[in-house]
Parts: sequence; C-alpha cells; structure tokens
Amino acid sequence: MKKHLDSIDAAILDRIRSKGPGQVFAPADFLDLGSRAAVDQALSRNTRRATSSKRHAAFTICRCITRFWPACPSADAVVQAVTRQRGARVLASGGQAANDLGISDQVPVQTVFLTDGRTRCIQLGKARIQLKHASPRTMATAGTVSGPVIQALRWIGRRHVDDTTVNRLRHRLSDDHKAQLLKDLHRAPAWVADIMRRVALPAKP
Repeated sequence: MKKHLDSIDAAILDRIRSKGPGQVFAPADFLDLGSRAAVDQALSRNTRRATSSKRHAAFTICRCITRFWPACPSADAVVQAVTRQRGARVLASGGQAANDLGISDQVPVQTVFLTDGRTRCIQLGKARIQLKHASPRTMATAGTVSGPVIQALRWIGRRHVDDTTVNRLRHRLSDDHKAQLLKDLHRAPAWVADIMRRVALPAKP
C-alpha cells in the first residue's frame, strides 16, 4: 500500500516539475494517476513535505498546487486552475485583455476575469483577483481569440479604436486567429464586428 502511495506522490511531483516554473495545478489535473481521494491525500503530503524540507517549492493556492522557482504563478495561471477545477470557463476582462493583446499600455488596477461560474475573489499574496459571473453570450467566445479581442475593443471604446489599434492586432494575430474572428462576427456588437473584420481581412492598398 505504501509503495502505491509513494508512486502517486512521485508521479504528481514529476508532472509538476515537467511543466516549468509558475505553473498551477488543480487536483483534477492528476485524476489519471489515482482516485480523487488518493490525489487529494498525495497533494497534501507533498505540500507538507515541501513546507518542512523546502526541497521542492510546492505549495497550495485555493486547493491548487504549484511550483515557483524562481517565478511566482501568474494571475492567469491561478484563475485557469481554479476554474478548471470547477468545470467553468474563464475570459480576460476588457482592460486585462487589451493589455495582453498589446493594444493598451495601461495596467489594470484590479485583475478581473469573467467566468460562467460563480462570482468570487481569490487572494494571491497581496494581489486580489476577481472572478465575475458573465452572461452566456459573453462567455460564448471563451477559449478562442475572439473572446479577448471583443472584450478589449469594447473596453477601449469605439471612438478610441484607430488604425494603430487595427494594425497592432493584425500583426499580432495569426491567419488561424483571423479566421476565428470572422467566424465569431455574429457574437460581437456591430461596431466591434466591423473592427474584427478590418483586422481579419487583408489591408486595402
């Protein structure tokens, strides 16, 4: 029995180490290695060992486990793990999306993500991450490039989207991304859809 438990512990640590610094894992990420109860116990044992021996930098955040030498996990990594654990989807909000896409230099004061799960807050050190429940229409593009593009453009506002914004998106997005934008035009407000079309189609000479 102990050999089996040690095997699960080792397999979990091997997976964590293989992903590199700053990654966050939810218990659901290890269910192929054993039952939920066995995985929960293994995570608890590994966390206690890390705390006492400091041989691995593994610790729990909102029932997620990560390693962070030397980097701390990003807000996005933590949010993705927490929502993945609960079977929910997540989407960067306007200011965060615009910053991630390189069309705004403003760093949001508060980190906000949209989700089809429940509204909640996550404390990550001194940082506070907010998850806000959003409508099915808003979350329909979660997991695609269209989601953050729509949120970013809405946040910037129609009057402030100019040729520089369009060109930055055009150069940043791949051909596959642009094709996805065209597929999702019907999911965006009309003026946002017009901008998405300009980004996705070749520039006129």
